[in-house]
Amino acid sequence: MRRSANLVLSIALSILANPITAQKPFPGQPSHRDLPFRQLYSIKYKFDFPPSPNAHSPKISCDRNGVIQIAAPSGLLKPSGGALLHPGRLIPDPSYKYITDIHIRSIDVSDGQLVYLDGKAVFSNAWAGKLYIKHALPDAALFRCGPAFSFLVSDGRSLRYLRDSAVWTGDAGDKVIDILYDNRRSSFWILGEHSLSVFSTRDHTLRSHYKGNDFTCFALDSARQLIVGTHDGYFTLSADKVPAPANARPVIRRDLPATDLSVIRIIDGKTWFGSTAGAFMMQGNSQFDYYSSERWIPSDNVTDIAKGKNGSILLLTDKGLGIIHSSPMTLYDKATFFEEQVRTRHIRNGFNATISRMKEGNPDTGILEDSDNDGLWSAMYLGAEAFRYAVTRSPEALQNCRESLDAMERLFILTPVSGFPARSFERRGYASADTQVWRNAADPQWDWKSTTSSDEAIGHVFVYGVLAEVVDDPDIKARAIRLLDTLMGHIVEHDLYLVDWDGQPTKWGRWNPAYVNARPVMVGDRKITSSNILAMLQTAWHFTHKPVYRNKALELLNKYGYLDNLMRPMKDIGPAPDNADQLSKDLSDGWNHSDDEMYFLGYWGLYRYALNDTLKAKFKSAIIDHWQIERPEQEAAWNIATAITSVKSFDLPEAVNYLQRYPMDLVNWQVTNSHRKDLVHIAPNFRNQTITRVLPPDELPITRHNANRFTLDGGDNGTSEYSAGDIWLLPYWMGRYLGVISPPAH
Repeated sequence: MRRSANLVLSIALSILANPITAQKPFPGQPSHRDLPFRQLYSIKYKFDFPPSPNAHSPKISCDRNGVIQIAAPSGLLKPSGGALLHPGRLIPDPSYKYITDIHIRSIDVSDGQLVYLDGKAVFSNAWAGKLYIKHALPDAALFRCGPAFSFLVSDGRSLRYLRDSAVWTGDAGDKVIDILYDNRRSSFWILGEHSLSVFSTRDHTLRSHYKGNDFTCFALDSARQLIVGTHDGYFTLSADKVPAPANARPVIRRDLPATDLSVIRIIDGKTWFGSTAGAFMMQGNSQFDYYSSERWIPSDNVTDIAKGKNGSILLLTDKGLGIIHSSPMTLYDKATFFEEQVRTRHIRNGFNATISRMKEGNPDTGILEDSDNDGLWSAMYLGAEAFRYAVTRSPEALQNCRESLDAMERLFILTPVSGFPARSFERRGYASADTQVWRNAADPQWDWKSTTSSDEAIGHVFVYGVLAEVVDDPDIKARAIRLLDTLMGHIVEHDLYLVDWDGQPTKWGRWNPAYVNARPVMVGDRKITSSNILAMLQTAWHFTHKPVYRNKALELLNKYGYLDNLMRPMKDIGPAPDNADQLSKDLSDGWNHSDDEMYFLGYWGLYRYALNDTLKAKFKSAIIDHWQIERPEQEAAWNIATAITSVKSFDLPEAVNYLQRYPMDLVNWQVTNSHRKDLVHIAPNFRNQTITRVLPPDELPITRHNANRFTLDGGDNGTSEYSAGDIWLLPYWMGRYLGVISPPAH
């Protein structure tokens, strides 16, 4: 069953006779022009000593120069250090010695300059320090700037209007929560816990506008609507009808990511909300961009929001500051960032690995951990680098291919069974988990992991086919074909099973008709195993030209019904009947998203290396049928993989949105969305789709392609970081190779 090395090399060299380049999109297929988009990411800064819950709430502002300051109970603070994934600190700002000796109660911005409130005055270091107006409210706690050095100050009950001096004094009649200035009315709006009032700077009158309960925050938008937050949503009132009509009964809006609101700000025409469960920005009337979890902010308890420099947003929480940056970036720029992420932090013995056991979300504190699926995740990364090399001719990408291929090859070398690849390998005694399935290698320094599964096998075959097809390096091509032949030779010799060290088939390495066709027709395992083994046999035949692989594929197609199995519509997949065996019931208790990953990796060989055009047309139909089922998930990898069939519509915009919105921070922070009232939940179902519209990836837990994108909650509190190698780089570089994503256009 084994070809000689010289014969394998001659096959590889014959394939090299055809020049390898990135293909153009098929006629009529769209191609995304890779122009810069606004990439969001967060840099976080933590309080050294978080404010006491009983102290006044810190306030944040940023001046025209980009200077950020926080008026906190401990003094005036500023952010120090900080970078993506490496939080900075909020430290005392010693810039002005005078300020370090006084207690700043609040801070605001007037004409782009920072203005301060202490127990004696409103003052600033701008305008050559000329601004200094005493207010005579020893317990003053909040204020707001008006035009021409005018201010409204409050100690929580009393009000003082300042303009060169205190020119008006009044009583709010309620506990004052916030103040804002309305330029069109030349007035200050005052929000109390139970009231909304307006003070006119023209005639120095204070008028009641609306009374209610449970008010927490407010803002005035460009449509002249006062947006009033509560502990249970918000309502709006016209700012031009004062007082509000006696019969006004505002409708409370609760269809929000979070309803316990703490701050509302209008920034560059966008409405931002802070809450006890994160921050969110209104996109249109019914959709929100949601920023929660430590991916974005040090704590979900947001206390203030302000505009930063260069389009950034400052989200202050009870544990620190998150600055949401928005930088122009192409998909290629993002790929470059992720390439570095993989190479500097995620390569373990050539494998594409996860960092685990991290402390406080810091990748520098974690270890590279072995995985059940080291072969699969590494195959997907290796495929990405193969596509990258085919597109860019990058020597670095080619070297990455060599190093990961070394790891894939050694999976075969360390096992005692010819053609059987290990799941993983590690130095003896250092395996992280599942120690009962680790075996000692003949080399006394190493152990290898047994029980290799079908998802490992399809990963191997996928990447060997990709390497053999798209990489024009003779050694890599020959090694890929040899490993492909080695694996498939083992499977065919062992009657379509993966046979482990103990002479028994592994639990999931089974493609034999006796196993496959024992499953009822609606059980997905019958369809996936048929699809995968035919893809694997076709790939082996295509690159080795060994008749045994073609003959075995035809036997499965014609004698054992594997074509019918794989052509069965996805809509027919469901739970096994009551009279089915227990394994079939266990395999069909819900949609298996790992199967989706296996299908689409297999589709590369199923379609591209089809035995004939008739089969190719049938396989195209099966792929598109599967993609139609997957469309709600808007998965970039599956959308782009579908483009191999030459179909004109494969949801490229949704794939691009996935690539653009995938977070730069791949730390597995704890993420929660199930509480959100802006989501439309649906009844439990076989596919485990939870809501009507999938959330963007930067609002979801970090997951690989084998996860359900409708899972709303997840994460491990920042103790691990996933690699972009399989998650992001594979769909991007496949898209580049297929020509449906252009080179960077800037």
